[in-house]
Amino acid sequence: MTLRGRIEARLLHAWYGGGPPLPGSRVLAWLYGRLLALREWLYRHGILSARQVGCPVLVVGNLTVGGTGKTPLVIALAEQLQAWGYRPGILSRGYGAAPSSLPHRVESEEDATRCGDEPLLLARRTGLPVMIDPDRVRAARALLAAEEVDLLLCDDGLQHRRLAREIEIVVIDGQRRFGNGLLLPAGPLRSPLDRLDSVDYRVVNGAAGSESDGAVAMRLKPQHLVNLVTGEEIEVTAWQGERRVHALAGIGHPQRFFATLRELGFDPIEHPFADHHRFAAADLPADGHPLIMTEKDAVKCAAFARPHHWWLRVEAELPERFWQALHVQLAQLAQPCGATPPKEQ
Repeated sequence: MTLRGRIEARLLHAWYGGGPPLPGSRVLAWLYGRLLALREWLYRHGILSARQVGCPVLVVGNLTVGGTGKTPLVIALAEQLQAWGYRPGILSRGYGAAPSSLPHRVESEEDATRCGDEPLLLARRTGLPVMIDPDRVRAARALLAAEEVDLLLCDDGLQHRRLAREIEIVVIDGQRRFGNGLLLPAGPLRSPLDRLDSVDYRVVNGAAGSESDGAVAMRLKPQHLVNLVTGEEIEVTAWQGERRVHALAGIGHPQRFFATLRELGFDPIEHPFADHHRFAAADLPADGHPLIMTEKDAVKCAAFARPHHWWLRVEAELPERFWQALHVQLAQLAQPCGATPPKEQ
């Protein structure tokens, strides 16, 4: 295991496995919490101000480090918004991206090392314009200048207070929840738990009975297996190959993916990698067993894929009451896209 892998394993054990926080991490967490509180005070008293971009913004984010299911939800939102007649665009930080300049418009055929794995996945799955930039305000303005969109979807923008937003959706891991409930680095929290009180929707990924407290239950439903080389799609139930498969996942919570494969009747040989891992051909096992990976990993492995390599397509399923409430809320937004935002002071 690499040094990064050992550090991540130690942190995950402390955050989610009942282990003690790392030495000194509680002090750092206290300092981090004070900084967050100061920033919130500055925004609340108008010393810092969120920037309007002249278009409604819907933010999808989380409170914790690691994967919670934001990307499948953004895809589901993009598809539903288009079905309602909206022309959405997507904003992303572009974690791990190395473009020649920022903001950067993601092209569906470019390499993930240039634009980041999640933005590339979003561009390919939705067909929508995707703009990356750690400065979401700058990304939003660049996207609005280049494309005719009437709503902006901001992927992982909950903590980016500088971008004004009309709707906030927080995605919660239904299995791991909030771990030990401590702020970084003592725990997995990027924001205090009371941040949940101010969001519009709390979406819980993969927890039965999660709607009892007003949250919205989301299920990631496996749909197809897609061949990385040929593009062939088959129903999971139609799989005729051997059940002993290599399972590869470089995501925030690999065990969720491995558990899904077991539920589908596979016997996975687990290959967990760090989130956003940059894969090379040597990372992929070569003993002839079929290999199944996540869609996010597939966008990085296509260049050296073999005919027995597949990725699992999943779709986010949410209750009708969520879609109805969101549809009504969007219709009531006062500022149409294209309205002139207030001048910055």
